[in-house]
Amino acid sequence: MPVIRGESRYTRLTAFTMHPMSIPKTLLLGLKAEQFRHPLDLQATANLKSLPGLDLAVRSLLGPIAEQVFYLENIAASVQVSEQQLPDLHKLLLEACQVLDLEPPQLYVRQHPVPNAYTFAMRGKQPFIVVHTSLIDLLTPAEIQAVIAHELGHLKCEHSVYLTLANILVLATGQLPGAGSVLAQNLQAQLMEWVRCAEFSCDRAALLATQDARVVASVLMKLAGGSPTLASQLNLDAFLAQARAYEDISKNQLGAMLKQAATAQLTHPVPVLRAKEIDRWASSKDYHDLLQKRPNLYNGKANPTGGWRNW
Repeated sequence: MPVIRGESRYTRLTAFTMHPMSIPKTLLLGLKAEQFRHPLDLQATANLKSLPGLDLAVRSLLGPIAEQVFYLENIAASVQVSEQQLPDLHKLLLEACQVLDLEPPQLYVRQHPVPNAYTFAMRGKQPFIVVHTSLIDLLTPAEIQAVIAHELGHLKCEHSVYLTLANILVLATGQLPGAGSVLAQNLQAQLMEWVRCAEFSCDRAALLATQDARVVASVLMKLAGGSPTLASQLNLDAFLAQARAYEDISKNQLGAMLKQAATAQLTHPVPVLRAKEIDRWASSKDYHDLLQKRPNLYNGKANPTGGWRNW
């Protein structure tokens, strides 16, 4: 992504209380999206790219307007994170960007009762991430960084064009009459399938940034059934066992059909499936190969002789 003016890629970071940088992390210098993208994401993206003119239409017709609308909304109704504003969150962002070898986007915090985070980057001019206050209240600093890194994964994989179109179609389908509605619904179904596949790649980006699979799985557990009052009682191992039970449902034809029907209109895979998938990838050779023979980042400083740390 292009450099965001006024933000240095290698801004010096300093440790702070409860900050994930107290643990050394492997810098993924030169990381390419293709090195961690989920196979389902690659296939679904190829399917969308095969639709003639779709990418160009979204960038040319929707991009300039959407960028200005969202930028104005963020500036007016959110708090922009910086070195002077919510500096702890700013450090989490910068470290995740350093690890993933990505230019820092703008980060906003928005007052909202629904735990959520999202990103936007249509033409590369003003990419940004928004995190809701209710999600921050639910998570630890390491888990917040996992959320930020997940959103950075959308930028790294250049998902934002199709994400924007998916959001617009969700809003527009109900407003289109007759045949137009049918066409929009068909495209929406294909886009929703792609969005669910893209989420798996972004969960991998979260793992690469935090380098702790339990942190990423814990975020998913809290999204499934967490609250600030329940967080201390949640059991991650029990949640992963629950994920395995969900996976077992697919072993018979009826269970597989029910799961497919239940998820067809969802924008994200169900949390238990995402937790199981990231737990599996954290044990894979592909993941460990990405971390080998690279410098470490400790307290914001690169250590070129660091090598790989076994998480």
